[in-house]
Amino acid sequence: PYICSGTLSPLDGLVESVSGLTGTGATVINDLSPLPPSILFFRAMTHWLGGLGIIVIFVALFPQAGRGTTKMVNAESTGPTSSKPLPRIKETALALFCVYFCFTAAATAALMLWGMGFWEALDHAFSTIATGGFSTRNENIAYYHSFSLEMILIFFMVISSANFGLYVDAWKRGLHVLLQDTEFKVYLLMVAAAVLLITASLVLQGHMPLPESLREALFQSASLSSTTGYVSADFDQWPSFAKFILLLIIISGGCGGSTAGGLKVMRLILLFKCFSAILKLHMHPRAVFHMTVGKEKFSRNTVLQVLAFFFIYMALSTLWAGAMMFDGLAFMDALGVAFSTMSNDGPAFGAFGATCTYAALPDFSKVIVCLSMLFGRLESVTLLSIFIPSFWKKSGW
Repeated sequence: PYICSGTLSPLDGLVESVSGLTGTGATVINDLSPLPPSILFFRAMTHWLGGLGIIVIFVALFPQAGRGTTKMVNAESTGPTSSKPLPRIKETALALFCVYFCFTAAATAALMLWGMGFWEALDHAFSTIATGGFSTRNENIAYYHSFSLEMILIFFMVISSANFGLYVDAWKRGLHVLLQDTEFKVYLLMVAAAVLLITASLVLQGHMPLPESLREALFQSASLSSTTGYVSADFDQWPSFAKFILLLIIISGGCGGSTAGGLKVMRLILLFKCFSAILKLHMHPRAVFHMTVGKEKFSRNTVLQVLAFFFIYMALSTLWAGAMMFDGLAFMDALGVAFSTMSNDGPAFGAFGATCTYAALPDFSKVIVCLSMLFGRLESVTLLSIFIPSFWKKSGW
């Protein structure tokens, strides 16, 4: 559609499509105002299709899918979560899709009650629930200058950052399930800590008064931690400490099993527990430690996978940044784009910050960005496996 409508070149159309389907929200379109509603709807729809997962939606709508369905769904799911609210994968996929659809409908209704037209509300609902970030305005959410709209979006961005399996479980067992989930509680604490630290930085550095600082810190913390990437202010002009906190929550991301990107909070919890266990083993070499988070137990194999994923994430981010610096990007610009696209967040810092697009990237860097977004969405291991020769021998190619 981008090419046939004359909106973008083939390479830029590829970047925009990959950005949409991976839920990154990084755009190469400098001016959205002349675009027809059909193209704006298509952009938002790519978010919605890729947010929950194309395979999950396919299994939900076409339950007659054959063998291998479970492996495909697990390969596309995010985070080291073992939650399975329903016994059969087809029932689980349908339940997740129902939650996804209901959240989208609720977000659309809320935005229409706020004052948006149907198509504009639907576009933003698609982007919000899928934690993507495409907007219909060049200024993004800053265009509306509305505190009430920001509160609506914050609510839906936060609930979309939780494990969607939790909502299915909560429907069966009660809302107390949400309050008992350790990962979601840690995520909320991380967002709250980010809001307080950024607010303090903005106030102490004299950038803006307390009420405005708190409002901007709250929206941007919810937006970037959920990897939605909506922008209500030019945070690239904020103090260095505030931008450092934003970078940390971009990398950490949301919860496993959500539509959010990043490392995932559960992995960070397991990394911390693993580090703590290593320290204890130095004190008690013969001790045996069991890795548990809340009531959920994690095997040694899962912990090793988390450690491997953390290494791969950092190694690939460094590789992408190095490749873009080789292509001519400045050090901080390349680093920001690499971490932002690997986390499927969108806005970075510097020349590709809150008020900028990715249109100025050189062609080679655009190809790198596409790879980074794909590896980030499929969590690296799925894509890396195709580079192993035994994969092709086993598949018969």
